[in-house]
Amino acid sequence: MTAPVTDAPETLDESRMDLLRFATAGSVDDGKSTLIGRLLLDSKAIFEDQLEAVEATSQSKGYDYTDLALLTDGLRSEREQGITIDVAYRYFATPRRKFIIADTPGHVQYTRNMVTGASTADLGLVLVDARSGLTEQSRRHAVILSLLRVPHLVLAVNKMDLVDYDEDTFNKIRDEFDTFAAKLAIPDLTVIPISALKGDNVVTRSEAMPWYQGTSLLHHLENVHVASDRDLVDTRFPVQYVVRPKSDEFHDYRGYAGQVAGGVLKPGDEVQVLPSGFTSKIAGIDLHEQSIDEAFPPMSVTVRLTDDLDVSRGDMICRPQNAPTPTQDIDAMVCWMTNQPLRPRQKLAIKHTTRNARAMVKDLQYRLDINTLHRDLDTQELGLNEIGRVKLRTTAPLFVDAYEKNRTTGSFILIDEATGVTVGAGMIL
Repeated sequence: MTAPVTDAPETLDESRMDLLRFATAGSVDDGKSTLIGRLLLDSKAIFEDQLEAVEATSQSKGYDYTDLALLTDGLRSEREQGITIDVAYRYFATPRRKFIIADTPGHVQYTRNMVTGASTADLGLVLVDARSGLTEQSRRHAVILSLLRVPHLVLAVNKMDLVDYDEDTFNKIRDEFDTFAAKLAIPDLTVIPISALKGDNVVTRSEAMPWYQGTSLLHHLENVHVASDRDLVDTRFPVQYVVRPKSDEFHDYRGYAGQVAGGVLKPGDEVQVLPSGFTSKIAGIDLHEQSIDEAFPPMSVTVRLTDDLDVSRGDMICRPQNAPTPTQDIDAMVCWMTNQPLRPRQKLAIKHTTRNARAMVKDLQYRLDINTLHRDLDTQELGLNEIGRVKLRTTAPLFVDAYEKNRTTGSFILIDEATGVTVGAGMIL
């Protein structure tokens, strides 16, 4: 098997490249930040002055190696404690694909940050230390990735250099995780032995592990198929903004801007606008001041209709025969993100796609124990970082789909009306 190209070309035709969003997860000190640093370094995605600064900092700390974690752990508190606290986003590209990495925290008290980083991910990358194997936190993160319906999961068994690249150690961890993952909704699982510090199987295949016949991590990230993960059947276009240019040249122009959440939009298609129910046809689709023949997730476009309808922010453009059901009763799994607990009868603001409303907590059905998957039916509240099944009643109808069907129209956030702080993230059942 040939190793992937590691030297970036002089120019990348980014217009023809697709995008992969992936989130790292795992216990503290499993090497998430170091792995991302290694990916950035070996794919030539960092500048020389950045590398020199990291090398100087590593030397000042007395390290006999370059601490690649310093490339992602940017907060002073993160460097002082040696742990990742906030979600760090990094961007790089290879000749095959563009990447957005979410380096999420491993510490249990920052689970909410991990949920935020993984909510938009196409792939979840769970690291485990080869010396300690699966931990409670690595299982916890696998469960959260499963709840968030992240379609692809990679288990990277890190620090193989510290166990002398032992095949039996790797096989034991792989088999244990396979047994655990069988209880979860993980449609695609890949297990790769790596050493982030040494670079084994990260960008290129490692000669230290001839028993491993799979691809390197970067080769897998470049080739994993994500286009079919999005819902291309059910047309969903939440209107974000009404475009009415104030110029004589475009005085008749009226377009509706937003991001395609599902399906494929084409000029001539018959569409329906919710909540009004009025129908029309697509006159054209504009992208960067150019008309295009079709739009699909996750493209951000402006749609023009043949009829002059009353359409505003928060409305949904869909197909007449395949429209979401407007509802004011929401049944969802909610991850709670603030110290003040969630309780029944509580009133909150809710944001679903581009639509805003107010909501009341009708019922808290159970709290889910992430470690054992046990349902606590007697719970009276959800605390910080806890996940539970909640029923809500909204003041206005929302146009929802099940989260497992569409991660965009099947999710929402809850907001404290007094402070404007996001206090919960929900996945509609």
